[in-house]
Parts: sequence; structure tokens; C-alpha cells
Amino acid sequence: MKNLILMVTMVVLSAFFTDLSFGQDLAIFPAKGQTKEQMEKDKYDCYTWAKQETGFDPMQAQPPAQAPPAQPQGPKGERVKGAARGAAVGAVAGEIANDDAGKGAGAGAAAGAMVGGMKTRQNRRQQAKAQEQQAKQQDAALDQKRGAYDRAFSACMEGKGYTVK
Repeated sequence: MKNLILMVTMVVLSAFFTDLSFGQDLAIFPAKGQTKEQMEKDKYDCYTWAKQETGFDPMQAQPPAQAPPAQPQGPKGERVKGAARGAAVGAVAGEIANDDAGKGAGAGAAAGAMVGGMKTRQNRRQQAKAQEQQAKQQDAALDQKRGAYDRAFSACMEGKGYTVK
């Protein structure tokens, strides 16, 4: 009776884990005549051991790269600041040049808004570049953890008498 229960359990586990790969990119061959049921049990045992040893579980969804922070909306930030600075400088320059602070302020505000817009775009490019770099670092860390898991899983399977490629 125990053998029947064990066999049914192994078949159920085998069916459940057939599509799930414990060593995704690994080809595993029984080198000592192990049965398919024994191989599935050994794969599960090695999966559990490798997960415990490395702290990486290939069956769990990996967290996505962090979401970018919210971008400033509307007429705020650098353009408004640039327009205000430009208007102040333009008013002074206009008053000195031709006694018309209003025209100078208008021209200065327009120029300041353009400079502010350029600064905003530059800041966004830098922010996007930093986010891209962070995502690459997260991917590299994930690849490193996956590699450690694959090595542990392979070592376990080889220890149980399988050829792993």
C-alpha cells in the first residue's frame, strides 16, 4: 500500500513539475539507469536544495525593475524659473539699453523659458539614463543569482548520478 501511495505521489509530482523547469537551460540525462519517476524526484530534491543554498527560486516571478518616479506636470519647474530669471535680467538690460524695461522683460522671459525647457529635457534624459542603468544592474544581479542556482542544481544532480549539460 505504501508503494502504491508513493508511486501515485511521484506520478502527480511528475505531472505537476514536467512543464516547470528547475534547471531551465540544463539538459539532464540519467547516467545510472534511473527511472523517469526517480529522475523527477531527484530534480525536485535538487531544486529544493539549490533554492535553500542560493536563496534564489526560479519558480517565483522576479520583481520588475522599479517604476520611474513621477515626472513634473504642467508649467512648473525649470521653464517657469527660467522665465522669471530671464524676465528680471531682461528688464534690467532693457532699461539700461533703451529705457524700455517691458520689452527687455518680455524678451528675457522668452529666452529664459527656452533655457528652462532645455534644462528640463536634459534632466529627463539624465533621469532616463539613470533608470536604464539601474535596470541593467538589477538584471545583472538576477543573472548572477540564477547562475549560482544553476551551478548548485547541477552539482546536486551530478551527485545523484546524472549527466548535466
